[in-house]
Amino acid sequence: MNDRIARLRNLLEEPLLVTNPVNVLYLTGLDSSNVALLVEPDRARLFTDFRYIESARAIEGVEAVQTMRSLIGWLAEELNGRFGFEASVLPWTFAEQLREGGLDLVPRTGLVEQLRAVKDEGELEAFRRACAITDRMFERLVSEVKFVGRRERDVAWDTTRLYHEEGADEPAFESIVGSGPTGALPHARAGDRVIESGELVVVDTGCRVGGYVSDYTRTLATGELDAELSEAYDVVLAAQQAGLEAIRAGVTGKDADATARAVIDGSPFAGAFGHGLGHGLGLDVHEAPRLSTESSDTFAAGNVVTVEPGVYLPGRFGIRIEDDVVVTDDGIENPVRFTKELVAVS
Repeated sequence: MNDRIARLRNLLEEPLLVTNPVNVLYLTGLDSSNVALLVEPDRARLFTDFRYIESARAIEGVEAVQTMRSLIGWLAEELNGRFGFEASVLPWTFAEQLREGGLDLVPRTGLVEQLRAVKDEGELEAFRRACAITDRMFERLVSEVKFVGRRERDVAWDTTRLYHEEGADEPAFESIVGSGPTGALPHARAGDRVIESGELVVVDTGCRVGGYVSDYTRTLATGELDAELSEAYDVVLAAQQAGLEAIRAGVTGKDADATARAVIDGSPFAGAFGHGLGHGLGLDVHEAPRLSTESSDTFAAGNVVTVEPGVYLPGRFGIRIEDDVVVTDDGIENPVRFTKELVAVS
């Protein structure tokens, strides 16, 4: 943790007030809902309330300071001088409160996030463990769980149960289970629709282990599919493989997206891939770098990203196939083991 703060200092033009709780967790290890970290040239002060102060005091290399009232109000009264602040995180009203207290604030963005984007070996090991549990969850899901005749939300609850049984800390997010036309909604919530025979079911799920998350998607079949559904699945699988082969350190997120997108746009399903190819993973489910038509990010070794092309025909069906991979200098490490061949469930 001290090394992370030291690397952050090398990026700073003035002291930085870190108010994103996930960034504070990354820099100090303190998981708190009410916290701020002030990184200065010669010290780092960790501000929190009575509920977390003993945990803060146990952290080496930072000065723990207990706040006696609202965090921002207390900082406005106790601090003075020129500080950078996380402009994409701190609400406008809080920034104004700090300014009214006499602080000279400089908006900064992405400083901690660029450190978080490149994972160290400890972070990668937690990520690999999350992937291994997700693999086991999927293996049990398709072999033990009944789909046809049950509600989407019931299958989603089964994923939570299986994660618990396989040793995950918790699900990374609410599992998406979208069947038939519901699958055409990329971020559908599992609802009361009853899964039918002869359709596709999109299952997008992940778990958290040691703070770090996985995020897979597989599209499953509930029986024989017609020719269009089978062709669409093959197109998405080919697009994903093209995207995986395009990724390595030095490639841009925009170019990786374009490589996969070209496969879909060259098929009968042109225009049906409406979101980006992927995103970074870490302490958050969505973080840097981005893989999209608008991305300005360039991959570096140690990035962890999703690769998740899809085809969505509103009112009819959706297909998405997603792996989580580690970027290396000459390609990727893909720890995902669950098959991408079309699996039939009953």
